[in-house]
Amino acid sequence: MFRKMRRFKQEISHAECEELLREQGRGTLCFVGENGYPYGVPINFLYDDGKIYFHGAAQGQKADSAAKNDKVCFTVIEPGRPDPEKRGLNVRSVMVFGRYSVVHDHAVREDKLRKLGLKYFPEEPEYIDKEVQKYLPTVCITQIEIEHMTGKLVNES
Repeated sequence: MFRKMRRFKQEISHAECEELLREQGRGTLCFVGENGYPYGVPINFLYDDGKIYFHGAAQGQKADSAAKNDKVCFTVIEPGRPDPEKRGLNVRSVMVFGRYSVVHDHAVREDKLRKLGLKYFPEEPEYIDKEVQKYLPTVCITQIEIEHMTGKLVNES
């Protein structure tokens, strides 16, 4: 169903893909948008329990696009690290394909919203608890059920 990676020698392991998803703060969530044009949204996220979670509004172009086609692509790229043996930076990226849906279970919504907040503000758990209680009734928590994931390491020299 999904193509194999053409440059397989640059492929990183599943564990490295998961590490990248846990460490990085933003990615691009892509839908089939209006009039068949791609629609990509830079967005923060949480990788937890083998799924990718987001928070946001219940209405808007993301919601409209997902209602028409729940197949999405999500990409994350790290800033890069110097390679001591080569010029340039070593850069890892991960690409995820899956199905996008709204999370309805209250306990899961609360857990993921709290974990999202703590990912970005780990030093402020009391503040996060207050924000979760304030916004949980109205925030929309969505997820990607991952169907296919690949990652790549390239040297940008």
